[in-house]
Amino acid sequence: MLHRANRIVTGADYRRVVRRGRRSAGQLTIVHVQKADADAPARFGFIVSRAVGGAVQRNRVRRRLKAISHGILTDGLAGVDVVIRALPASAQADWSSLSGEVEQAMHRSRP
Repeated sequence: MLHRANRIVTGADYRRVVRRGRRSAGQLTIVHVQKADADAPARFGFIVSRAVGGAVQRNRVRRRLKAISHGILTDGLAGVDVVIRALPASAQADWSSLSGEVEQAMHRSRP
């Protein structure tokens, strides 16, 4: 579970990161990363639409993305805001492929 300090919670923050952040697209996700204050903790937001599937599939994908981002936080990431948009193929993806794609996208789009 991500702490409140590590979550993007307002719609304005989601829009800012999606519109102004660096974008990295894959087959399963689209990752938007925007630089924030260097002293601020990294914050994550997730967009999982109905196109991904029913409620069970969407919640499973969201839980997986949260676990992946928690692992990225333990590596010492700070000073960035990240929005991860799940694509419909992410519902059928296994853990390793989803994790690998998100980590690779984070590495490519880091400011």
